[in-house]
Amino acid sequence: MSEKPIAIVTGGGIGIGAACCRALAREGFRVGIHYRSSEDQAKAVLAEIGDGFLLQADLADIDQVKEMVSRLKETVGGVDVLVNNAGVAVNADINTMRIEQFDAQRAMMRGTWYLIKRVLRLFMLRKNSGRIINIGSVVGHTGNAGQIPYTMEKAALDAFTKSLAKELTGRNILVNSVAPGFIDTAMTEILPEEIQQQILANVPLGRMGEPDEIAEVVAFLATRGSYITGSVIHVNGGLYGG
Repeated sequence: MSEKPIAIVTGGGIGIGAACCRALAREGFRVGIHYRSSEDQAKAVLAEIGDGFLLQADLADIDQVKEMVSRLKETVGGVDVLVNNAGVAVNADINTMRIEQFDAQRAMMRGTWYLIKRVLRLFMLRKNSGRIINIGSVVGHTGNAGQIPYTMEKAALDAFTKSLAKELTGRNILVNSVAPGFIDTAMTEILPEEIQQQILANVPLGRMGEPDEIAEVVAFLATRGSYITGSVIHVNGGLYGG
């Protein structure tokens, strides 16, 4: 077993998740890099940070989540920080979206809930300490046309954060959300230039954020911020004030 504290980052192979893995490794954590299909990218992150390990699972499949947590118990013995970053964005307006698309988004929220439940029960509650950091989105607060299930999921994640913090009163387990704004990732890269410029026109800092700028807030919540729980921290260049 490693003497380093253990941090798990879901969706850790790319974008904000990968930046979180690097930031937490710099803070002295042994980082578990979860991925679903981006194995090559996850391996590249692992090679970069050195001391870490890979976790493969589809979070929409409850049996795979259960198996992943069981592997954690057997191999590392504990989890000190859980960063729930993995997600999908199902894009379509309400008239054209199929129920199967909506359910795919809902399954991710269910999987995140179950992962947190298992990590709490097997690790954090037993030692009365831990930190859970959920990665939300500014659109969970502002809404976004063509992304109703995604915005619902992100709004629910922030409500979950606040409720769980209250449930864990007195247990020394901090639960917070980080809500990124317009961040330079693969998800935003595919947006038409016209749409990107429209969004940037509403960002007082006049630019996209970088994944590292989200990760540094996550690292702060994972290692400091000892009087912060049940909070949503907005990181969006002034796009939305919270």
